[in-house]
Amino acid sequence: MTAMYGPDLTFLGIPACDLRDPDSWSDAEVVILGAPYDGGTSYRAGARFGPGAIRQACYLPHDGVRPSLALGVDGLRDLRVKDAGDVEMFSGDAHASHAALEHAVHTIAAAGKIPLVLGGDHSIALPNVTGVARAAGWGRVSIMHFDAHADTGESSFGSLIGHGQPMRRLIESGAARGDRFLQIGLRGYWPGPQTLRWMAEQRMRSYEMTEVVERGLDTCLAEASAIAVDDCDGVYLSVDIDVVDPGMAPGTGTPEPGGLTSRELLDAVRRLAYELPIVGVEVVEVAPAHDHADMTAMLGSRVVLEALSGLARQRAEKSGRAQPWDPGRPLLPTT
Repeated sequence: MTAMYGPDLTFLGIPACDLRDPDSWSDAEVVILGAPYDGGTSYRAGARFGPGAIRQACYLPHDGVRPSLALGVDGLRDLRVKDAGDVEMFSGDAHASHAALEHAVHTIAAAGKIPLVLGGDHSIALPNVTGVARAAGWGRVSIMHFDAHADTGESSFGSLIGHGQPMRRLIESGAARGDRFLQIGLRGYWPGPQTLRWMAEQRMRSYEMTEVVERGLDTCLAEASAIAVDDCDGVYLSVDIDVVDPGMAPGTGTPEPGGLTSRELLDAVRRLAYELPIVGVEVVEVAPAHDHADMTAMLGSRVVLEALSGLARQRAEKSGRAQPWDPGRPLLPTT
């Protein structure tokens, strides 16, 4: 276990592992990986400190125990989860940093494990999804993308690698299909008409916030999920924390007013992890220097826990260890 910035702490006290030692993570089902890189930011930097903040942000003991009141499982115990520490990523060298991350993610995915990556800026989606697709099937992984921004720009300041371009690069490479790219929470004043035309040509499906509000988040998620599992072998879940309104998640690089509530994001992540064949997860753009009272770091930590809890419940039901989840059940038995 190594951390590039700050102390060598695992996510909430789970066991550490070393990707160079396969025996240390051979029994894992999910491997957490830090990607402390923010060389792709176009506005406020600081997401390189996101992995450490997400690992630490909790008022409960860091004892590797987190029973979910909603799902009745413990995502850190009922799943076998280990933390491989941070990939060495120098923000001054995008190509080398992305190559190192892609190699690490592919190593995890090729072994049949689920990589869960703590970012870092959203440029890391390019190596993350590429690494998963190399293992799970090129063009066979759909993307569920929560974000205020489409991240489909052609370039930024002359660079093809940045946090505003990864989704375009993934579609151009063939690692992901445009018609299986689902974006939820877009809003604001970017991108412009030319980029939107390109997105339409790729047959991307983007749920802008006015549509989410008008039709309801549950309806949009159900529709997006049906598209995601059609003619694909797995679903990659990409969560940019700025999908949430900055009043609830101020610690991010490009805040955009008018987003989801933290409650809506947590419910959505739990639902998708429970319902869909998840093959990879990332939580990105947590920038602690711009946070207030650890609000955003705590939200990032809870997004990770909801994803793990949803996966744990899904596997418990498939193995017969639990009955189908009823979200309307009372927490305690009633007489």
